[in-house]
Amino acid sequence: MKSRALLTVIAAVEASAGLALAIAPPATAHLLLGPPLEGPAALMLARVAGSALLTLGIACWAARADGGSRAGRGLVAAMLLYNAAVAALLAYAGAALAMDGVALWPCVPLHAAIAAWCGVALRGARSAGCPAGHRSSIAPPDQVDR
Repeated sequence: MKSRALLTVIAAVEASAGLALAIAPPATAHLLLGPPLEGPAALMLARVAGSALLTLGIACWAARADGGSRAGRGLVAAMLLYNAAVAALLAYAGAALAMDGVALWPCVPLHAAIAAWCGVALRGARSAGCPAGHRSSIAPPDQVDR
């Protein structure tokens, strides 16, 4: 699985969003959703979410040279689930809840595209003779998990 570019893009997107949420939750939430965050609990929850996104970004950055390993494939699978869920949740926020942040609708296809890219990368690993639970034949021998 050639996932270096994929994990690099995910790292940049998620770390940027995480930093923005952790440092300036009201402004970030306003850009994304429209309505302001209300109360200290909402601000704290946004900062926790920002920290989680920053952590995902760091994990993707660290794994970008090791995407063919079992752990790397697991990370890509987790990011597929995360990005598909975020795309669906943001689409729901816009369509059903009438939220209207300027970044809302651009983020929906962004997350959907990243989820699709994750799926293609995982499918490519499987078709390259890399069934689940086996070591990748693509990763260099010194980078395969033992």
